[in-house]
Amino acid sequence: MPHSEPPASVTARLRIMLDEHDVAYRHLSHEPTPTSEDSARVRGEPLEVGGKALVLKVDARHLVLVMSASRRLDSKRLKKHLKARSMRFVTPEELLDLTELVPGSVPPFGRPLLELDLLADVSVLAQERIAFNAGSLRESIIMSTSDWQSVSRPLEFVDVSSEPPTSSAG
Repeated sequence: MPHSEPPASVTARLRIMLDEHDVAYRHLSHEPTPTSEDSARVRGEPLEVGGKALVLKVDARHLVLVMSASRRLDSKRLKKHLKARSMRFVTPEELLDLTELVPGSVPPFGRPLLELDLLADVSVLAQERIAFNAGSLRESIIMSTSDWQSVSRPLEFVDVSSEPPTSSAG
């Protein structure tokens, strides 16, 4: 099978890390979910519970920012907070090089799982649970936000998200 996971996949390492921390979580296998909306649907969870992990290049460094999947990044606020001169999303090629992952599959963790600094938006704390793709578009993990916070240990919580524009369709 051409897309089989290598023995030390991010998904396998993530589950080992959670087990070593002795935290409760639910693991789901499902159809591929490239968007946050797809993921929420197959998990049976509200969109707000989703933890969207964005990989950014900020000046010369790369980092992961996790936020509620129902929110949008206010890049100007983050750039100002970090006192950055430049900031952008990484390309799919850069993401693959940095993490061995494809867009939409990045779990909301930094070191030691991913060799990236982790920041978290305060929107994540508004929910009792966090659900996220676990290194694969076909696998999700749902766990308590407090357990996620104790295992992931974000370097900082920031307030850099906003509500998406409301749609006039209804």
